[in-house]
Amino acid sequence: QVQLVESGGGLVQAGGSLRLSCAASGIIFSINAMGWYRQAPGKQRELVGIITSGGNTNYADSVKGRFTVSRDNAKNTVYLQMNNLKPEDTAVYYCNALVQTRRYLQANNYWGQGTQVTVSS
Repeated sequence: QVQLVESGGGLVQAGGSLRLSCAASGIIFSINAMGWYRQAPGKQRELVGIITSGGNTNYADSVKGRFTVSRDNAKNTVYLQMNNLKPEDTAVYYCNALVQTRRYLQANNYWGQGTQVTVSS
């Protein structure tokens, strides 16, 4: 019913920047929170940053001051601007959205397929 398609991952040197995008499509009545998680090899998936429909944001301590989450509600798209990247930021980054597909239905959680971000030292 709902698809999340990510783009923008890749290989970058330490200190560099990348911008990830994630567009939601399908049957969408409203999107509540949208955000990004990441999973490094051998580690659990962790929150990177989220943004509510009203624009409030929350970030992991490890990325505060370096990463910025934003969204374009008209395009059902969320972005992750990553600056001053570090090798420890290397992971697969997943888009997440809490989507209500019908007016009176409960919102459900949806995930993108993931995009690889690799930061070389």
